[in-house]
Amino acid sequence: MIIRFENQNSNILYGVLKDGKVKVIDGDIFTNFTVTEQELEITDLKLLPPTEPSKVVCIGLNYVDHAKEVNLELPKEPLIFLKPNTTVVATEDVVIYPKQTNHVEYEAELGIVIGKKTKNITEKESKDAIFGYTIANDVTARDLQFSDGQWTRGKSFDTFCPIGPGIVRDIDPSNLDITLHVNGELKQSSNTENLIFGIDYIVSYVSKVMTLLPGDVIITGTPFGVGPVNPKDEMVVRIKGIGELKNKVLMSTID
Repeated sequence: MIIRFENQNSNILYGVLKDGKVKVIDGDIFTNFTVTEQELEITDLKLLPPTEPSKVVCIGLNYVDHAKEVNLELPKEPLIFLKPNTTVVATEDVVIYPKQTNHVEYEAELGIVIGKKTKNITEKESKDAIFGYTIANDVTARDLQFSDGQWTRGKSFDTFCPIGPGIVRDIDPSNLDITLHVNGELKQSSNTENLIFGIDYIVSYVSKVMTLLPGDVIITGTPFGVGPVNPKDEMVVRIKGIGELKNKVLMSTID
């Protein structure tokens, strides 16, 4: 797994995590890099979001089981919306519950990390555009999402897109178990085989709308079981082969 972290000297670096040890990466992970022999203990580091996306592109209503849950017909094309990069936080960071809302929900999702500038590509070309995969939580102020009639405000509060813990490259994204627990209680459980639109199709489709840049993240929709979280709750998203993304919810102190 490739991680991005801050060391004890406040330097921000990339590294390869294996068995609790981190080997520091030299170079730009999206152009040319090497894994050095410099080794650090993961317990001495602060994990950061694994990438700094210019944008997070989101796919709505993309699991068969979730569409059934909300009694909606399966979409004929992907439903696209955006989260600003100011929503992005890391695993173990706090998600802030804004005072403007009374109903915040979790959404466990698989994230696609783009590896190069990408525009107007075919499905076949998508694999070459994908750097790897991560975990995301599309936190949503559900009351604001529906009251506004469009989704920007309800999806875009600062801290509303935890991503992490790192990037995994050598997995098959078409058959991954995905779960979400709140305070240890299972709330979502599915598999990416239930995606309505597959990974390659999504990347190609989005690239025909907007230019994707290295480090951008596409999050691929959430399965059945979405529901509310409250201040002091802990959300844990797990995806087989990637790891876990853990975040606590705290009430905003800002009016």
